[in-house]
Amino acid sequence: MFKTLDAITDEAGYDIVVVGAGAGGMAAALFAAIEGRRVLLVERTEYVGGTSALSAATTWVPNTTHAAAFPDKDSRENARRFLDAVVGNHSSAALREAFLDSGPAAIATLEAQSDVRFRPYATHPDYEQQAEGATLRGRALEPVPFDGRALGQSLGRIRPPIPEFTLFGGMMVDRTDINHLLNLKRSWKSARHVAKILTRYGLDRLSDPRGSRLVMGNALIGRMLLSLEKRGVEILTGISVEDLVTERGRVTGVVLAADGLARRVRASAGVVLAAGGFNRHPARRAELLPAGALHSPAAPGHTGAMQDLALKLGARLGEGNLDNAFWAPVSVRRRADGSTAVFPHFVMDRSKPGTVCVDQTGRRFVNESCSYHLFARAMFERNRTTPAIPCFIVTDAVGIRKYGLGMVRLGTRNLAPFLADGYLVEGRTVAELAGKLDIPPGALEETVAAMNRHAATGVDPEFGRGTTAYHRVNGDAAVGPNPTLGPIAVTPFYAVRLYPGDIGAATGLVIDEWARVTKADDQPIPGLYACGNEANSIMGGTYPGPGITIGPAITFAYRAIRHALGRAEARDAA
Repeated sequence: MFKTLDAITDEAGYDIVVVGAGAGGMAAALFAAIEGRRVLLVERTEYVGGTSALSAATTWVPNTTHAAAFPDKDSRENARRFLDAVVGNHSSAALREAFLDSGPAAIATLEAQSDVRFRPYATHPDYEQQAEGATLRGRALEPVPFDGRALGQSLGRIRPPIPEFTLFGGMMVDRTDINHLLNLKRSWKSARHVAKILTRYGLDRLSDPRGSRLVMGNALIGRMLLSLEKRGVEILTGISVEDLVTERGRVTGVVLAADGLARRVRASAGVVLAAGGFNRHPARRAELLPAGALHSPAAPGHTGAMQDLALKLGARLGEGNLDNAFWAPVSVRRRADGSTAVFPHFVMDRSKPGTVCVDQTGRRFVNESCSYHLFARAMFERNRTTPAIPCFIVTDAVGIRKYGLGMVRLGTRNLAPFLADGYLVEGRTVAELAGKLDIPPGALEETVAAMNRHAATGVDPEFGRGTTAYHRVNGDAAVGPNPTLGPIAVTPFYAVRLYPGDIGAATGLVIDEWARVTKADDQPIPGLYACGNEANSIMGGTYPGPGITIGPAITFAYRAIRHALGRAEARDAA
């Protein structure tokens, strides 16, 4: 239940105080509430959900009960081999073991004792398919769509999705919906599905400012919020945590502040930090991220302020990560209200037939179908020797109509606004497009010609596009012989500029296997826990598969609460 700070008495007592209301923080609060404890959840912004609400909220946890739905024989050892191969010594093997220990139990607890529900997507491959132990399905779970009407007025408390990820001014769509939209003219089943969600959205908008059918991140947060409200968890939004209260070296509470009002509250069992990490920290961002990292689609609450408070108590940030952040290529555009839209190019265009990505010399430098994290890493690497920030994604009239291009949604007929503000660049010929992008025309023509040859044969000898299940699943199954390759031949031709964007922090506070924040001597700070992007990633700055931030966030929220409530030695039973 939502409260204001003036409704909280000074020295109010709770068992657990959680700072940050993204998926990790809400999970921590929910696990504590499931145990019957008094919980306070504090969020500095006006909305709950954090970046999780803006994301697909895919949740990567191996060996849950959902994996049994598939004939693939996954195992803990298989998952361990996969993580060892991809992550290696970039993170603590002990923390990865803890994740494998408790991940299935964390998911089972949520599904058995709350309204949170997941489902495995039929084919949702690990990104690093070349690594031993990689799977095609079963580890990546997605939130089941949720009827937001169950929340009543609290629906408006959830961070709205990125507007450019919605249709018709606010209709949310997930991976299943997108596939139906792509097959709209080829399948009656798809036509019925699209008609159903359109009708629902139209009825919603007759009386409400947004649709009530929640999917992806909004669905997960909506389900968590309903569960928290049912269990009477107190939630504060728009509240800053000014300090951590300590007594004899133990964290025993927090100091809250808003609008000139301050409250000191006690946490008898512990304080869990889950405020999202450093991505918008005024100094740490510049210290930890490379030049060229100018844009982030993450939620605004990730200021690193909680890390600063923990560092004052002797905590430390992780070292040895491959990267300090997780990456995705993004495009940017100024909205009508003056704000800047930062659009992550996850899967909708780069892997589709009839596209190619080039640097500022007109040459390819990366497999366009690789994961968004690897794509952005390749931009940084290429930019060391050849200008590649921004780079360009190029398609033709067929590609933009069938699949869209960034913020230009599939089927968009009126391209004039995108052309007028320069977000979209058009050329009647490839050479004309190159001229407008300040690319050598001959080089871009050669690159497009080569892609057309690859499309005809179905083989990309340069970068191997379409050679793994992950590549192919993000293509168009109706296109052959390679679902990621198609001709770029129908005038006019189009391009959008891509920049590397940070989508979450990989470097964070060092924690132990029970999510306790530790000092330089590896000793824990009693009473202080961290999870989600506030904690140093167990993936060590690598990106093995979809949902490798939210899965560990939920798992270490579970472990933090078990330890804080004195159940750390109890066996985790799913």
